[in-house]
Amino acid sequence: MEFFEVIAKRHSVRKFEDRPVEREVIDAVLNAAQTAPSSKNCRSTAFMVIEDRDTIAAISEMRDFGSAFVRNAPAVVVVMGDETKTDLWVDNCAISATFVQLAATAMDLGSCWVHVNGRPRSREDASLGDAETYLKNLLGVKDGMRILCVIALGYPLEETAE
Repeated sequence: MEFFEVIAKRHSVRKFEDRPVEREVIDAVLNAAQTAPSSKNCRSTAFMVIEDRDTIAAISEMRDFGSAFVRNAPAVVVVMGDETKTDLWVDNCAISATFVQLAATAMDLGSCWVHVNGRPRSREDASLGDAETYLKNLLGVKDGMRILCVIALGYPLEETAE
């Protein structure tokens, strides 16, 4: 797919076919994302791929708004930044996350970004804490790593006109 076709085709996809994404396709997406520029070439961004259905279901519960659709994604990419390498980890992660989504589109996958950093778990109940802490505990993310977003990945479910 030509670059400007990828740009034109990319859109948020929240409904996915019930089939796994091949590992070589995920690897190609991540390889592309690892070429994203970073501040002073510090390479502060890291990725965690989740394919386990139960873990994906738990990820979908990180917020009581805007993340429920993740439950039906066959794969999730957690985009993290190492805050010990740079104070620009958010910027680096955002660039890398964009590369994930563009590469996914080029591989005929659908994707949707769900923001994590700075987002509460609940709009109504502050005692539930924030989405990032929930995910760090769920996924065992090491100290110094911060989560910017998760990206749901999968083959887009074709909408049928009735």
